[in-house]
Order: sequence, then structure tokens, then C-alpha cells
Amino acid sequence: MNRLKTSLGKLSFNNPITVASGTFGIDYQQFYDLNLLGAIVTKTITPELKKGNPTPRVYETECGMLNSIGLQNPGIDEFIKTTVQDYKHFTNPLIVSFSASTIDEFCEMLTKLEAIDFIKGYEVNVSCPNVENEGLAFGVDEKIVYQLTKKLSELTKKELIIKLSPNVTDIVSIAKAAEEGGASSVALINTLLGMAIDWKTGKSMIRRGVAGYSGVGVKPVALQMVYRVHQAISIPILAMGGIQNYQDCLEFIYAGASMLAIGTSQFSDPTLPITIINDLKDHFDSNKITIDEIKGKVWGIA
Repeated sequence: MNRLKTSLGKLSFNNPITVASGTFGIDYQQFYDLNLLGAIVTKTITPELKKGNPTPRVYETECGMLNSIGLQNPGIDEFIKTTVQDYKHFTNPLIVSFSASTIDEFCEMLTKLEAIDFIKGYEVNVSCPNVENEGLAFGVDEKIVYQLTKKLSELTKKELIIKLSPNVTDIVSIAKAAEEGGASSVALINTLLGMAIDWKTGKSMIRRGVAGYSGVGVKPVALQMVYRVHQAISIPILAMGGIQNYQDCLEFIYAGASMLAIGTSQFSDPTLPITIINDLKDHFDSNKITIDEIKGKVWGIA
């Protein structure tokens, strides 16, 4: 009996562990068999090539990491021609992360990706600026999230995951908008906003100043957001945010997560996802329980 089996909308997985977009690449296969992951998630791609932001663009903080990479990627056409082909022989589901600046661009990208049969799902990154909405990120406006999700859901029968930004007033209303628009699942959380300054000189440690904050320090924030979103929607959740071990994964499952992504912690231990899978298997087998039996079953809350 495989007690780690789980599902996310339209997809089923042998285990609940995947990798967070932007923290993983095909070169990780030098450390372990990538087929052992529940799923593979690619780095976010965009309509055109992006060279990324100027350096310094990464900084290790006391409790995590700041990054301002700037979605560096080869662009959708080159991705389809070369990069994605490296993933076609893996047996686990491939989920492609993508982002754009307008709703039409999102739709055009999805249409192009639909032609690749071994892509099993999409993670839609709504944290990027919407040029049609005064540069505000798509993910901060529930009406825009609904409109975008509705149009994308009409273009695909594959798994459609909307990746939510925590940098909003009410993440629950955004999650509801994604569900109402036709998303089959949501992912949360993307990076928080953060900053680091050299106290000796006053110089910013990141060239562009404000950056995305991830790692162990964001876990309590991510956990409460997963809990609150799970209470409000019926579609499943792919959770991420400061996961370092199997105990962290269990906390997120109790909060309501169906699937879990390992991100920043991979940089210090590239094989951590496999360690976590093995540890989770031991835990579930020894306790004779399944993910569905404990998912969303946090207790002791008044």
C-alpha cells in the first residue's frame, strides 16, 4: 500500500513532494533520479527572453534568502524548442510554470504549451506586473485573477494551478476568485517582499532594493495562509514556504495541503526532497495513516 499517494485537481501523484519553481533545474538529476519526485515543476517562463536583473541579486539573510533574479529565462519559443525537451522522458507529471504581462499573452503562451502532450499541468505565476492595470501584479486584484483564470481554463483540460502571492490584503478572496474562474488547484505562497541593508555603509544588499524573501523564516506566514485558504475553497492546495523536513510537511498537510513543494532549502541540500519523501513514507507507514486521513485536520483552534 502506497500511503503517500495524493492528487491535485486533475493529477495523481505517487507522493506529495515536488519542487518550487525557480529553485530547481534539470541539472539536479546529477544528485538523484528525478522520477522519484511526485512531480517536476519548471522555472517560470515568459513570452520573451529575460536576461534577469543586475547583480547583486541574491542575499542570504539570518532566516532565509532574498532573491531578485528577475525571471531569467529563454522565452517561450526557445523553451518549447529546447529546454522542455529535456523533461520528456521522465515518468512523473511535468508542470510548467509561466507568467506574462497581459491576459492575452498568458493565453497565447498556454496555447503554445498545449501542443506538448507530455506537459501535464500548468502553474500560473500571477505575481508579475500587469501592464494593463497600471503595473500592479495580477495576483493582487481578485477581479483580474478571476478574468485571467476563466480565460485560461477555457483553453485547457490539463491541471491549472494558480500560484498566489502573499503580498496582498486578503489572500482568501484571491483564492476564491481563482476557484470561481475555473482553477483546478492553487499554489501558495510565492515569496514575501523583503530587503537587506549593510548597517556599516547603508548600502542595499540587493541591487534593486526590494526582493523576494523565502526560506525558513516565511513558514509561519505560509502555514496560516494555507490554513485559511483551505477553510474557504474546495479545490486542493500545493503548499510551499520554508519547508525543511518531513515534520514541516506534516504541519502543512494538517493545515490543508494536498501537495508540497521544496524550495530554498534545496540550495543547501540538493537531495532534501528525496530525504523528505523517505521520511514521510516511514512516518505514514509506522502510524498506518494516509494523507487524506489527516489533511486539513488541525485541531485545538477555538
